[in-house]
Amino acid sequence: MSAVQPSDGSDTSFRTNGSDLQTQEVAEEAYFLQPGRLISSLIGVRTPCADPSQLWDVQLRNGIVESVAPHGTSGSAYSKEELCFQNYLLAPSLCHPHIHLDKCFLLSDPRYSDLAITRGTFTEAIKLTSKAKARFEAEDLQRRGRWLVEESVAAGVSCMRAFVEVDVLVHFMCLEAGLKLKREFQSVCNIQICVFAQDPVFSGRNGPENRRLVEEALKWEGVDVLGCTPYVEQSSHFVHANVDWAIYTAIKCQKHLDIHLDYNLDPEANPVVGYAVDSLQKQSWKAQAPSKTIVFGHCTRLTLFTSAQWESLRSTIADLPVSFVGLPTSDLFMMGKPGEIEGGGQRYRGTLQIPQMIQKYDFKGTIGINNVGNAFTPHGSCDPLSVASLGVGVYQAGTKQDAELLYECVSTNAKDAIGCRTAGLEVKPGDQADFILFGPAGNNSPGTRPRKALHEIVYDPPRQRITIYQGRISSS
Repeated sequence: MSAVQPSDGSDTSFRTNGSDLQTQEVAEEAYFLQPGRLISSLIGVRTPCADPSQLWDVQLRNGIVESVAPHGTSGSAYSKEELCFQNYLLAPSLCHPHIHLDKCFLLSDPRYSDLAITRGTFTEAIKLTSKAKARFEAEDLQRRGRWLVEESVAAGVSCMRAFVEVDVLVHFMCLEAGLKLKREFQSVCNIQICVFAQDPVFSGRNGPENRRLVEEALKWEGVDVLGCTPYVEQSSHFVHANVDWAIYTAIKCQKHLDIHLDYNLDPEANPVVGYAVDSLQKQSWKAQAPSKTIVFGHCTRLTLFTSAQWESLRSTIADLPVSFVGLPTSDLFMMGKPGEIEGGGQRYRGTLQIPQMIQKYDFKGTIGINNVGNAFTPHGSCDPLSVASLGVGVYQAGTKQDAELLYECVSTNAKDAIGCRTAGLEVKPGDQADFILFGPAGNNSPGTRPRKALHEIVYDPPRQRITIYQGRISSS
């Protein structure tokens, strides 16, 4: 980042040779962008809901937005420090609504090098991950988890829902690692810990013991969410039992609920989502857990719904705090693989059409990364904006309004889905100061093509970002 000049274009701070000036500019930049530095003002920034030609002065106090005013209306002179973010685009920070902390980067780690993908199927991914889990150690889990959190914060993430598995194979090892990372990074990121039942909790030899371990884990301090995968059960009876148990247990323990549902593209398979909504209503979720949210993840079977089925589901959900999370990188990799004897020309793909669900049917929706660097999703990064950008093509959502909605799906909508304090795209007094600064526009340095509006960020996410969490720089 080049040193920012005062608004009148003059700079009387330095009258020295070029080498000394450059050295001082570098030192100033290092100070201005120092992680942990408390920000009291963001002067001359662009905001998502205003005309890109307008600049704004945003004042912060104790990590909260105190005021927002047109640039220069205060009449005061600005210091070089105050102007260090001039011409940047200020936007809400990003969120991972659904990411697996314990099985990230398995394909990058030498200790798992023999567990390479050979078929790319869901069944293979389950088997490879089970083999990897048998080798998990505390140091290994924390090291890979730390990579994920650090890369996420650098991308602009200020909160995430992190899944950690609890079962007879790993017991509480993943949970312990997740809670340590939650404490380690609490000053730069709000990490929600989701105790996740990836394996059956009713069927099979280990079902009852898995269920007991999950229920025990929910008592641990720092656990925020119960997650489950009913579709791994061995019969529809046990699938329904899994759903009912998860809802009952989340209410009993007063946790958010995250159910992974209907992960198939089989037109003959009966969707479970309707049963889950009915169970939520019968168990009086709104009355019994009024501050807790519900997320339905994957739900690829729903892509086969007719308009009438979508409208019926929306009516059934009514005012339940349900959000759907689409996971396009995982869904596109896993869903619709052709059979071995087929020519390969027919490749059905299925991932929830989140923008359409929001715009046409008034659902709450978000998109997320799910996995990174493992057999479920070998490709991609920890950057939520990469998924938003992918969504332009996947959802054929190319208008400016579409792009802004896709940004919300990895930012404000995502935060709302997992129950984090949030606001809309508009920056206004009272908001928590969790932001990303993109830019600066007008910087003529190589590789810093200006992006003055949110849709430009989604079309082609820039690398240069500054993350602010609770009013402090967390990454730059």
